[in-house]
Amino acid sequence: IADRREGIGVCGWILISLSFLLVLITFPISIWACIKVIREYERAVVFRLGRILSKKAKGPGLILILPCTDTFIKVDLRTVTCNIPPQEILTKDAVTTQVDGVVYYRIHSPVSAVANVTDVHLATFLLAQTTLRNVLGTQSLAQLLAGREEIAHSIQAILDRATEEWGIKVARVEIKDVRIPVAMQRAMAAEAEAAREARAKIVAAEGEMNASKALKQASMVLAESPAGLQLRYLQTLTTLAAENNSTIVFPLPMNMLGTFGQKNRGG
Repeated sequence: IADRREGIGVCGWILISLSFLLVLITFPISIWACIKVIREYERAVVFRLGRILSKKAKGPGLILILPCTDTFIKVDLRTVTCNIPPQEILTKDAVTTQVDGVVYYRIHSPVSAVANVTDVHLATFLLAQTTLRNVLGTQSLAQLLAGREEIAHSIQAILDRATEEWGIKVARVEIKDVRIPVAMQRAMAAEAEAAREARAKIVAAEGEMNASKALKQASMVLAESPAGLQLRYLQTLTTLAAENNSTIVFPLPMNMLGTFGQKNRGG
């Protein structure tokens, strides 16, 4: 917005001159109407005869205005928290969800915020609502639950581009909560439980396979050394004796059992 004081016309210059003359005549009483205090976090957009006085807002500190021809609007530069109420959204995979969020933004150009939009805060709030619905409508439920941070960054970039001409800088967007129907929650819980049971069965089967391989290798080693099998019998007796039970085990050599089998077949 350019400084167009040269376009106010002859009548405008006459009014400004009369206003300045009135200030001089009523000085020092008029000084209280001319001096305004702008806080550190505020800026003042000054209008002279309905035109913005300069490209840059004034403040902070003391500013001087003409009481009859000048008006000003204070703009707060602090970060604003915009709470987006729960929005009912139909995701890409046709699941109805309710999502709410929060947007943090601030005004970096007071002149643009005053001159380019009627109510900059209401406009940003409504744009945040529609952007949230539009972006989440292109995501599936799994993507929505797993990629909140990426979706928030996408919404922030869209809002930042759209509100740039309003003098708004979007600092952060967060998705607070995602609510899904109770029936869908039960279905997801059942699916997760079934997946865990399937993984448990796979782990148990892998354990059985590894144990079978180990037993096979152990049997091959014992078959090559009959004395090793006897030592294994003795270790088993030692273990049973340590448990204080009344079980008595008599280890018999395998060749003796083989001899009995041959005699039975011979008879």
